[in-house]
Amino acid sequence: MRCRSLAGLLALWLAATPVCAGVFDGTGATVRIKDLVEFDGVRGNDLVGYGLVVGLNGSGDGIRNAPFTEEILSNMLERLGVNVAGEQVRPKNVAAVFVTAELPPFARAGARIDVTVSAIGDAKSLLGGTLVMTPLNAADGQIYAVAQGTVIAGGASAEGEAARVVQGVPTSGSVPAGARVERELDFDFAGMTRLRMALRTADFTTAARIEAAVNAAYGRPVARMLDSGTVEIDIAATGARSPAHALQQIETLSVRPQRKARVVVDQRSGTIVMGEDVRLSRVAVSQGNLTLRISETPLVAQPNPFARGETVVVPRTEASLEEEPGTGLAEVAGGTSLSEVVAGLNALGVSPRDMIDILKSIKAAGALHAEFVVR
Repeated sequence: MRCRSLAGLLALWLAATPVCAGVFDGTGATVRIKDLVEFDGVRGNDLVGYGLVVGLNGSGDGIRNAPFTEEILSNMLERLGVNVAGEQVRPKNVAAVFVTAELPPFARAGARIDVTVSAIGDAKSLLGGTLVMTPLNAADGQIYAVAQGTVIAGGASAEGEAARVVQGVPTSGSVPAGARVERELDFDFAGMTRLRMALRTADFTTAARIEAAVNAAYGRPVARMLDSGTVEIDIAATGARSPAHALQQIETLSVRPQRKARVVVDQRSGTIVMGEDVRLSRVAVSQGNLTLRISETPLVAQPNPFARGETVVVPRTEASLEEEPGTGLAEVAGGTSLSEVVAGLNALGVSPRDMIDILKSIKAAGALHAEFVVR
């Protein structure tokens, strides 16, 4: 039986009443500046390396399918003084892996960082393996850390001659504190005279509020808004002993951020999230469901025994059309606050998935004054 649901047959009429023309002064919560911006130069750097995991229980790479594993194993043995030239090395307990890590800001030589290990060949599991000394390079090609240690895989696998069971991802794991920093980044943070703060969500109003909060805290012009996503700090004007002392005072200041009105919906789970600045013009909404059902029950006709003839399949189709009573023509008044918008939409008495269709149609009618994001 086939069933098709034409849900959300909506009729929308945009009423003549415009959206409220006043300025909404919400009482949003204040947020620390450190949670709104990224400081110039205070950032991590990605590292990557190519190495070997050894000590696997026969779950390593097949050398025939992953010849690069044999090549790196031979090169490593040669560096250790083992001559394997011309020999066929075919172990089953070795796997080639990519090793990734993030070098945190201001990491000093000798510090430990976590690394992630991922198989790149046809290895079945990295459980119980040990990562052999692997240099980690940055984008400039320089080695900044060296990784080595026991791999902690995030899955499990078991297999027999006729079946195999896998839970999680046993071909990927981590080595906590498995890399030691060998080179420091060449960044003179203490010598900076001006420092820029980059907003994670660019907005002119939020940038202006950050500028005002910093200048009010020092009582003089210390911060200057460059654009919607950047605020510059004059370190010398702060009178602080160093840029670090200046940022310690600035990052704890609180401002009330301003964001664009946005409605985010997830069609898979039926989740709807609205920002506090969402506004709705006065609209009328009608919603109903139309269901079409088609069932096929073919009839087979056969000739009598020992009679000449052919078996014939006679099609037989039953179709029905059902229309559920809709909500009628419901009016949603213009909303001046998020609570009024939610109350007006809830008055329709529909499910969250039907609400998504209604919001789409209201946006198409021009009555939803917010950015509509569908995931």
